[in-house]
Formats: sequence, structure tokens, C-alpha cells
Amino acid sequence: MVEQFRVGVITSTHGLKGEVKVFPTTDDPGRFRKLKKVTLDLGGEKRQLKVRKVSFFKQFVILGFEGLDTIEDVERLRGKDLLVDRKDAIALPEGRYFIADLIGLRVINEQDEEIGILQDVLETGANDVYVAVRPDGRELLLPVIDECVLETDPDAGYVRVHVMPGLEDL
Repeated sequence: MVEQFRVGVITSTHGLKGEVKVFPTTDDPGRFRKLKKVTLDLGGEKRQLKVRKVSFFKQFVILGFEGLDTIEDVERLRGKDLLVDRKDAIALPEGRYFIADLIGLRVINEQDEEIGILQDVLETGANDVYVAVRPDGRELLLPVIDECVLETDPDAGYVRVHVMPGLEDL
């Protein structure tokens, strides 16, 4: 399981006082109000930042960090990811999982036969859809509904599914 989750991407500077505009990649942008620290992913290194200011502008979150007080301090941060530690992530209800914990799981059928590897999760309006890649490289789209996804066990490394009629043909 991953130890850090991306909660946003710095898109640009905001003003002259060292603030940045962040595109949130979390389901709940309001979570930034309670955020005390984040990890800035600089590619080869990571840096802990203390959040000193949070505000919102349209679909963006405006963040200010302690020790970064001028536009020059934050100009080089464009495009960088902001991460939170798993222990600081929002607690999920029973039976819900972080997408990062699902990617790479084996997808097995009711007879415990491996039918693919979970490659992606598509978030749609009605329900999520698991994208499993079969051994021959073809994709299998599985709606995340009780009739199709029977069991999810990230610790054991699998998702057990019932492939409903018609899904194999797509």
C-alpha cells in the first residue's frame, strides 16, 4: 500500500506573498481547511511544508506555506504534487478504498482464476468502473456494483468479481 496520497497539484503562483494556486485531486477539497502540513514532491526529493493559509478561488485552493513568503520563493513549484501521509488522510468508511491501493490488484473470478490486473478506476456519475487488463492485453470494464464486485481485499492483493453477461463481449 502506498504511504502518501496526492491531494493536489500546484498550477501557478497567486499574488506576491508566496501563495500558490492548487488544483485539488481529492474528492473533498474542503479537507484543505484542516491541513496542517503537506509534502512537496520535487521529483528527486520531498520537502515538508507547514500550511499557514488556506482559501478558495473557483475550483482552486489557494495555499500559503511557512517560510515561503514571496513570489520568487514559489515560482519554481509549478506542476509539483502535494502529498499527505496515509495517517493524515481522510478516514474512509468500511468497504471504501483509496484508488492508489487498488491499482495493481489481481482481478479474479468466482472460481479464483485470475482474469486480469486492475489498471485504473474510472469515476463516473452513477458508479465507479474498474479497468482490468487481461493477459492478452484487452481491457475488461467492470462496474463497481454489488452484483459485479464481490470482494475487495487489498491486503491479500485481489478483487473478486462476477463477470456479468455481456461484459466479456465489450
